[in-house]
Amino acid sequence: MKHLCLLGLAVVFPSLALADHEPDELPLQILVDLHDDTTDEDERAVESKLGGLDLRLNSIHAREERFFIAEVERGELAEMIELLRSDPRVEHAEENYTYQALKTPNDPRWKEQWSFHMIGAEKAWDHASGKGVTVAVIDTGVAYVAHRQWKPVEDLANIDFVKAYDFVSDTEIAFDDFGHGTHVAGTIAQATNNGLGVAGLAHKAAIMPLKVLNSRGFGSAADIADAIRYAADEGAQVMNLSLGGGARSLVMESAVRYARAKGVIVVCAAGNDGRGVVSFPAAYPGSFAVSSVGPDKQRAFYSNWGKEIAIAAPGGSNRVGGLADGMVLQNTINREHPAQADFYAAFQGTSMATPHVAGVAALIISAGVTDADEVESILRSTAQRGAGGASELEFGAGILDAAAAVEAAKQKTHGAPYLMAALALFAGIVLRTRRRFGLAASIFSGRGGLFLALLGAVMGSSGLFFLEWFGISGVWSAPPAAWDLHALGAGMFRSALWASALPMLAAVVVFLGVRRWSGLLFGLTLGWAAHLAVAAILMPADVLLIPGLAGLLDRVWLLLNAGVLLLLAILLVRRSR
Repeated sequence: MKHLCLLGLAVVFPSLALADHEPDELPLQILVDLHDDTTDEDERAVESKLGGLDLRLNSIHAREERFFIAEVERGELAEMIELLRSDPRVEHAEENYTYQALKTPNDPRWKEQWSFHMIGAEKAWDHASGKGVTVAVIDTGVAYVAHRQWKPVEDLANIDFVKAYDFVSDTEIAFDDFGHGTHVAGTIAQATNNGLGVAGLAHKAAIMPLKVLNSRGFGSAADIADAIRYAADEGAQVMNLSLGGGARSLVMESAVRYARAKGVIVVCAAGNDGRGVVSFPAAYPGSFAVSSVGPDKQRAFYSNWGKEIAIAAPGGSNRVGGLADGMVLQNTINREHPAQADFYAAFQGTSMATPHVAGVAALIISAGVTDADEVESILRSTAQRGAGGASELEFGAGILDAAAAVEAAKQKTHGAPYLMAALALFAGIVLRTRRRFGLAASIFSGRGGLFLALLGAVMGSSGLFFLEWFGISGVWSAPPAAWDLHALGAGMFRSALWASALPMLAAVVVFLGVRRWSGLLFGLTLGWAAHLAVAAILMPADVLLIPGLAGLLDRVWLLLNAGVLLLLAILLVRRSR
């Protein structure tokens, strides 16, 4: 192909090498994206204009997007593209470039997962597991069900798989017959604490397996772009694209932009050429490009670099620690023995670095921060400095730090800003009460009244965070206003009814007559108000039932309810005079 640009494997072992001619075995195709308002008549007119060109939908999911492919003769490619681009009914027309999985495989448990230790996975798991988050693995598929001669791998048992689709064959079983996608999915969500094999970073997350690469690891821009849009429409919050190559595809770039506009984090591999050019789709605006480091925290010899790099992550290096010790281990398929479920392989590549970032993004979301901009900001701001003064072109913001990222997310949802806001409101009301009522209010008087009121304000705003010092975390240490995030899973975001004044109004109605609890009731009401107000400013999570995604209407809802709760707290003080 004239413009074919395959990103070769940085290090390929001869027995596993892909033949150089394989990409040309795929039919030469044009990718044609008609404007969304075009009709079937327009499609036929375009076909007729180009001498009977056979446009066919790339998949059953491409109808609404008017997204077609057509096979052409090699000598006609340039002329066909030029004619299509001159037609006002055509939004994009380009070669359907070929892409491939970015990996360097070898053959062979938790102690061997040096990459998880490097990024502090154990500390991150104290606060987040990926529950409620969907990660789309856009790759060679995943060995998650029995399919023909293939068996599912053992260490993905009991992981949730949702809305799988094979864009290569247009079927709903996206099974991996190459081994790359299963390995990638394992890093993200391999079953953990199950007594088998190895661990996964976001082991409670759901995986959406989308097959866009064939049994040799190659696939088209059409299928990849189709899958990106499908995943965004079907509820994926994170996408992992451990693939690259081809030239710039405007259709794929548009798909990345579409997904990003829908609040999806699009994590992409930088490429394995060992040069200063970031591959596509990682180089597209809106992608979160990942370079690779080895166990020594130096840029891996094969990793691409450039100004588009957002962050670096462990992807392995067989030049540091040897073939097994320096590479990334996961459960995957054995192509020579399809029925083997307990095959574990050590791979290296930016493909292996990318799912580390996707997995930590899922952990951040499950900790309560669901806005894509905030998630990416946390990933960058908590990154570790690289070894040896590595440049921003190589490492972006630095090396991924799961522990620091999840801790930052926790602070976003029930941390210092919430507590400070509650204490400021508390101090203001106490001073006002002292001046006007001489601290005669029964809420602050009596045995422990002031202490209970202060305890309630702390609990209502930032939770009993000090319980975590004793190993007690989760809902018990979280603020009551965020309990719905723990109950539903952060992927469900905030409940509009819970993130409102209604729960405290109900509590006041039930317990107002219990005088010894009046101080605690006041403090909780004030703390709840502070929590909603700060959440409106930070916007860490979307509010269900409110139109839009973590936007203006969500902020208005939270601020209005915070105002109602503040008035309720003042009324409680006045009533107790």
